[in-house]
Amino acid sequence: QVQLVESGGGLVQAGDSLRLSCAASGRPFSSYTMAWFRQAPGKEREFVAAISWSGDSTYYADSLKGRFTISRDNAKNTGYLQMDSLKPEDTAVYYCAATTFGPTVAQVYYGHWGQGTQVTVSS
Repeated sequence: QVQLVESGGGLVQAGDSLRLSCAASGRPFSSYTMAWFRQAPGKEREFVAAISWSGDSTYYADSLKGRFTISRDNAKNTGYLQMDSLKPEDTAVYYCAATTFGPTVAQVYYGHWGQGTQVTVSS
């Protein structure tokens, strides 16, 4: 089992940047594909980005390509989501998730989730 804890959320203005972190403990973090999802108020949780266990492959929601960057440091058991040029519509709770499958946008394959961190972008 791996436990995930997100941090780095907060209140920012439109156009600002923010970096979220996902600290993993338990089983070796390098065993897992890692992903970020988000859930805005009144909406379903949606895929943001995923990264392979080695970090060699990354995947993004089409609407977020170019503004968000996913990365990981297996030596630190930590994953990251760099968010640039933030918009009010990026306001959501952001969740880190892990799976032993390869990178996928399907939430059902992710068996490990963090508690989420709130990101609020004001206009």
